[in-house]
Amino acid sequence: MLRGDTVGLRARYEEDIPVLRAELWDDVVNSSRADSRPWRPISPGADDPRLSVDHQDEGSVKFSVVELAGGTLVGTATLWGIDTHNRGAHIGLGLLPAARGKGYGTDVVAVLCRYGFVVRGLHRLQIETLSDNAAMLRAAERNGFVREGVLRSSAWVMGEFVDEVLLGLLATEWQPASRA
Repeated sequence: MLRGDTVGLRARYEEDIPVLRAELWDDVVNSSRADSRPWRPISPGADDPRLSVDHQDEGSVKFSVVELAGGTLVGTATLWGIDTHNRGAHIGLGLLPAARGKGYGTDVVAVLCRYGFVVRGLHRLQIETLSDNAAMLRAAERNGFVREGVLRSSAWVMGEFVDEVLLGLLATEWQPASRA
């Protein structure tokens, strides 16, 4: 397990999938804001590509996020679009509704940075988030990410186009947290 100050990133367990599906992906609004693909229902027990882990896929690493204090599942974190030639990747995360507003997002981003830069030897990490996602913008900027641009009206979310903010962090700019 990768440990931060308050959360740990561990392998995805089979029992995590129904919780993550029910609390993150069955919510049409939340799912539409978190995924660039249109929402669609997925039957219980069916393989859900958003949640299942393909250990042969070198371009993506999916984690479950747990509270260190009690081991409670609080969300999901992903390093995706891993480009081994240019040594870059994207960060994504989703916290269960009960876990939001507790600072976990900032800690998850910090742990993903440590994983990307130290464990994977990447040069650049990138985050794309909706312009009104204040929590993700705050978590990224607290970890040293810099706003690099705005993709105007680039995300179709629940009947309207929304701007996305592009943030980047280079390994040479990264300031590891105390536990890193």
